[in-house]
Amino acid sequence: MDLRHLRYFVAVAENGSFTRAAEQLGIEQPPLSQQIKQFENELGVLLFQRLTRGVRLTEVGVVLMDQAKAILGMQQQFLSIATGLARGERGHLRVGLAGAVSLLPLIPQTVRRFREEWPDVTISLEESNTPALRKALHDRAIDIAIVRPPVPDGGEGLIVSPLLAEPTVVALPKGHALASRPRLELEMLADEPLIIFPRELGPGFHDAILSACQNAGFTPRMGQQAPQIASTVPLVAAGLGISVVPQSLHQIHSGGVTYHSLGPKAPKADLAIAMRAGQHSPLISHFVAILRDACRDMQLPAGDGDDTESVEK
Repeated sequence: MDLRHLRYFVAVAENGSFTRAAEQLGIEQPPLSQQIKQFENELGVLLFQRLTRGVRLTEVGVVLMDQAKAILGMQQQFLSIATGLARGERGHLRVGLAGAVSLLPLIPQTVRRFREEWPDVTISLEESNTPALRKALHDRAIDIAIVRPPVPDGGEGLIVSPLLAEPTVVALPKGHALASRPRLELEMLADEPLIIFPRELGPGFHDAILSACQNAGFTPRMGQQAPQIASTVPLVAAGLGISVVPQSLHQIHSGGVTYHSLGPKAPKADLAIAMRAGQHSPLISHFVAILRDACRDMQLPAGDGDDTESVEK
């Protein structure tokens, strides 16, 4: 069945006239009459009663009219969805976030701005670690990820581009001898047990912390290992040691922890955008553009090198 016949059928029925329907459709009246007659022959039914002035739907035509409108409505909906997907105006975007990235203010800002511009697109966020996010990208379980570089195995099959270098702060247990100082230098922490996450969860950030300590003139005393980056804060609160964490973790309200800015030897918590090579998606392009705008607009709180007061949590 040609959908064009359905459009002709509906136009004639709504206008009650072949002539007026032909004018609306932008075609000549004789070809329109021939098309309707051909449609009736194909269906084996009479759709219209031909009157002296105009036409009128038969009983069969009345029943089929609703079906014809429904089919044409579905066609229009199909075309609208397809066009929206092609333009990145519709669909579902799955975003992976490395450990503690969800605490960055730019993440909710990006999602909010994206939803304001593309309200018909749904976004789902999945928090994990960089190796797991790499696998999820390869398995097509997510569309894009914000990771802590470097990506394991060199990110084979992925495009990885720098996003930002987040400052770090030191988390101390409340009541620590240095807790009254708003700003610390790494060398002040030389004798403290360092709580850190497993290297395989974020080798770049893990190595940056240890390298910064070495550059400050000491090899850190390794304390208890935290299962995730964000898990270091509760362990600090329990008095098991100190930790160097991304600045955004100061939002974790774990009682008994104070956060302090670090001097120029402080490591950075690098972040990057990872996606599958050869992936061409308007949705991803829109999201990345808004994410990078949010990075440029981001105003970082304490920890960017200024002498700011410590924050108790």
